[in-house]
Amino acid sequence: MNLLAELKARGLVESLTDPAIAEAMEKPMTVYCGFDPSARSLQAGNLVSIMVLKRFQDAGHKVIALVGGATGLIGDPSGKSAERNMLTVEQVAANKAGIRENLSRILRFDGPNPAIMVDNYDWYKGTSAIEFLRDIAINFRVPQMLAKESVKKRLEASEGALTFTEFSYQILQGNDFLHLYDNFGCTMEVGGADQWGNITAGTDLVHRMRGKTVYGLTFPLLLDSSGKKFGKSEGNALFLNGEMTSVYDWYQYFLRAADEDVIRYLKVFSQKSLEEIAELEARMKANPEARIPQKALAEELTLLVHGAEGLKKAQDATSTLFGGDVKGKSAEELLTIFKDVKSAELEKSTVLGKPVFMVAAQAGMFASNGEARRMAQQGGLSLNGVKVDLNRTLEADDLADGRVAVLKSGKKNFFLLKTR
Repeated sequence: MNLLAELKARGLVESLTDPAIAEAMEKPMTVYCGFDPSARSLQAGNLVSIMVLKRFQDAGHKVIALVGGATGLIGDPSGKSAERNMLTVEQVAANKAGIRENLSRILRFDGPNPAIMVDNYDWYKGTSAIEFLRDIAINFRVPQMLAKESVKKRLEASEGALTFTEFSYQILQGNDFLHLYDNFGCTMEVGGADQWGNITAGTDLVHRMRGKTVYGLTFPLLLDSSGKKFGKSEGNALFLNGEMTSVYDWYQYFLRAADEDVIRYLKVFSQKSLEEIAELEARMKANPEARIPQKALAEELTLLVHGAEGLKKAQDATSTLFGGDVKGKSAEELLTIFKDVKSAELEKSTVLGKPVFMVAAQAGMFASNGEARRMAQQGGLSLNGVKVDLNRTLEADDLADGRVAVLKSGKKNFFLLKTR
């Protein structure tokens, strides 16, 4: 199966600017994708773009990751209902460094056929307003720009509150393609479906100014079965940076993927063949409770983004949550693993030396001392994964980093005790 056919089979092709792209892709070509430096880390949603670039690179094509240091100072109106906050040059520079680190985990920037990362601020920082209008903007027609779907949607959503700065974004992105064509021989841009207008601005500009045909390919925006944007966890973005999103939360996001979504996610993100994915789908249908595809997805993407050490850490944390063994875990790890369970924070002086069942009642885990006592008598109360009797007291050594302990009643009812 050639690359274009595989991308289609994996659900990674929505639109092509020219059917001749199939023939063009049979030979090595240079392909680029843009990344918005609005944060110091890319998000899970960016993984679609990154994996498309990776598939091109693995197929022998040259890939360019463009960080929009200049366009990031303006903001892309595509998919937005309001103008976003402007970033400073310093903020963009810091974000760019974080993005380079993210990309380097997945794309190869050394060895044979290395990826290239460029920043469009480098070719815009010395351009005057007169040069921009005379040499670049003159090639664009306002009616065509207004007809772009991203512009029309933004005008409708914001009741016309689209600034000229944002309106000019497509001119800058179009010129990016021209610059990459001239300097790197780049002949294709890829991006999400919401980038169609910006991509065609580039293909049109190159054709108009150089008389050459270049190509654009878009892939569908990835939504889950409920219509929620992929990569959002409890309303928060899922970042590739382990300090912004813990490895455990990253792993758990994919482990919790719905049966209706997981096969589609595997096709988009996994390096597994389509035949292997079909086998995982068959196993899911035969035994859905085992969540075999979800485990495969979580393991592969955690290994890809966070490495073998990160995967082990995430699996250990998952084992802790379901097995209750907290030995050796730091306070921060416990706070992350058990962040969604009930908790209470008490003064350390009021709990040390007290029977554990009384501490559990004091923290609100039980309605009364009597209820907590009965649970301990029945062997159903544990501290840090170890069952306690009525005489077991809470000691300083029971608190991870002197701060946190994990209580559990029955088989699944965890409670996080925090002290100050």
